[in-house]
Amino acid sequence: MSLSELFILAVGLSMDAFAVSVCKGLSMQKMNWRHALVIGLYFGGFQAGMPLIGYLLGMGFQSRIEAVDHWIAFLLLGFIGINMIRESRDTDEEHVDPSIGFRTMVVLAVATSIDALAVGVTFAFLQVAILPAVCFIGVVTFFLSAVGVKIGNVFGTRYKSRAELTGGIILVLMGIKILAEHLGFLA
Repeated sequence: MSLSELFILAVGLSMDAFAVSVCKGLSMQKMNWRHALVIGLYFGGFQAGMPLIGYLLGMGFQSRIEAVDHWIAFLLLGFIGINMIRESRDTDEEHVDPSIGFRTMVVLAVATSIDALAVGVTFAFLQVAILPAVCFIGVVTFFLSAVGVKIGNVFGTRYKSRAELTGGIILVLMGIKILAEHLGFLA
């Protein structure tokens, strides 16, 4: 996986965290960079940790399903991407608690990084240097989440659904690319 592909994947994975960060920023009366950094650390940390866990799980059964690994990657990324696209169309108003307490942030960080766990499983079937990859995903998510708090504080929820839609499209396209490469359609 090239650096540009990893960057695109990291951005796609971070869109849920970005959308929640926008909502967190919206719920703040006044922008607080310390809070933005804490939010970025939670989301970035979990986005880095979950693919590592998924990778370790995937390595445990890699040899048993190597013949269909490309289909698994395609289906997982496609499912996650389509779900994000569907969520981007949800018009229900969300109320976000402005709290950045441990319990609140852990729940949000886990909820926004479940898809990263599944992506980590696909990493076990691809030739990915896992530690640099998960660190890179964590840093991208940290940065986008901290910026998302500021954007939410300034602009409101205008970008939340666009972020989820963009992330979903990126993940679906990555799944299609993995399948097409394995089937020989892309060199």
